[in-house]
Amino acid sequence: MTAWAAFLLMPSCSGADDDPVTDPVVQPIPEEEDPKPDDGSDPGPDEGDDNDNEEEDNTGDALKAAITDSVNYSNYPLLKNLNFVYPSKDPFGKPVMLSGTITMSRELLPGKKAQGFILYNHYTVMRADECPSRGKLDMQNVLYLTAPNRNFITVSADYYGFGETEDRMQAYCIGSANARASLDALIAARQLLSERGYSWDDHLLNVGYSQGGQTSIAVLKLATEEYPDLRFDNTLAGGGPYDLEETYRQYLAEGSANLPSAVVNILMAYNEYFNLGIDNSSMFQGTTLSHLDDWWLSKQYSSSEIDRKMGTHDITQFLARPLLDLDSDVSIRMMEALGRESLCRGWTPRPDEHIILLHHNADDISPSANTQLLYNYLKAQGVDDVELIVADFFSLGFSEHVSGAVAFLTIVGKWIRDNYEIQ
Repeated sequence: MTAWAAFLLMPSCSGADDDPVTDPVVQPIPEEEDPKPDDGSDPGPDEGDDNDNEEEDNTGDALKAAITDSVNYSNYPLLKNLNFVYPSKDPFGKPVMLSGTITMSRELLPGKKAQGFILYNHYTVMRADECPSRGKLDMQNVLYLTAPNRNFITVSADYYGFGETEDRMQAYCIGSANARASLDALIAARQLLSERGYSWDDHLLNVGYSQGGQTSIAVLKLATEEYPDLRFDNTLAGGGPYDLEETYRQYLAEGSANLPSAVVNILMAYNEYFNLGIDNSSMFQGTTLSHLDDWWLSKQYSSSEIDRKMGTHDITQFLARPLLDLDSDVSIRMMEALGRESLCRGWTPRPDEHIILLHHNADDISPSANTQLLYNYLKAQGVDDVELIVADFFSLGFSEHVSGAVAFLTIVGKWIRDNYEIQ
C-alpha cells in the first residue's frame, strides 16, 4: 500500500448508484464576454456547419477541424469551454467528423502560457446530453478544484456515438476506437488553440476512470504504435475494464451485474462494430430485448435510469441462453471479439512510460482483477515505473465503483499539485 492510498482508507459500505462524484459548490466568477453563457439549452455544432456526418460521403482531405461554439456553463463557473469538431476514423476505420470540448480556466487567455494539456477520457455515458461537448464536465471541474491554478488545458472527446455522431450506436468500451477519438481530439485541439494564439509548456497527462481508464491505456497503446513522438508525463488510469473477456467470465460465474445496462451496451457495440452478425434474440431476452431501441439506442436515458427500467441485476433474466453458455457459437464469437480488445496482452508498451493504476478492491462494477492483470502484463513487458494502488478505499455509501472514482480523482489532484507549480 502506498502513502497515497493510506490517507484514503476508511471502513467500507455499499449502496446502489452509478453516478460519478457530484459537483462541488463553488462561488462564481464574473462572466467573460467571449464565451456564450449557458442558457439552459444544450450547445451543439453551428447550424451552418458544412461538415457531413455520413462517412461514405467524406474523404480524409475534406474533413477539417473547427471550433463550433464557445460556452460558459453555470454549473462550472471556473471553466470556459470551446466545443470543436475534428477529423478522425469511425470504428470501421472510415473517415468521420467527431466532436469534443476544450476546457480551461476562465482566466486563461491567449498570451498567458498554459502549463500543458490533460487528455481526459470520459467514463460511461448513455444519455445524449452526458457527453463533454453537451456540458458534462464534472470530472474536469473536480480536477480544476483539486489542483487549482496549475493552468492545464483539458481536451475531452465525445467518442464515436455522441456529439457529432449522436445518431450512431456508441462504440462503448471499444478501447481502440475511443483511443483513436481521444488522440485525434488532442491533435486537433492543439492545432486550433495554436491558431487562436494560445501557448503552453510541453506537459501532457493522460487521465481516465472506468471506461475512461480503459481508454487511457488504449491511448498509450495507440500512441506507442502510431505516434512515437507523442509522450505523456504520466498516465493515470482508474477502475478500467482492461480485459473484458475475463470480466465477462466473472459476471457469468457470479450470475449478476451491478450495472446491467453497461453489459447490454458492450454486447451491442461489439456485435455491431466487430461485424459478428448475431441476432439480438440470441443475445437478449424479456423486456431488455423489447426495449433495445427506446432504452439504449435512443440515448434518452442514463445508465442508472436504464438499470431501474431493467429491474434486475440477474444476468439470466436479460441475457439469452446462447450468451450464458460459453461453449455456444454465439459466446465463442463474442468472447473472441472481447479478447481482441484486451489491453492485458498483444502489445508492447514503451518501457519508460510512467503509469499509475488505481482500483477499489471491492469494485462492484469493474472487477479489480482487471487492474491486477494489466499491472502484471506491463511489468512483464519491462515497464518499471508502474504504481499499483488497489485497496479498500473509503465509501460514500454508493457503488464502490463510484467510491473508487472519488479516490482516483483525489490522487490525481494530489499528483498534479505535487508535480506542477502554481502559475
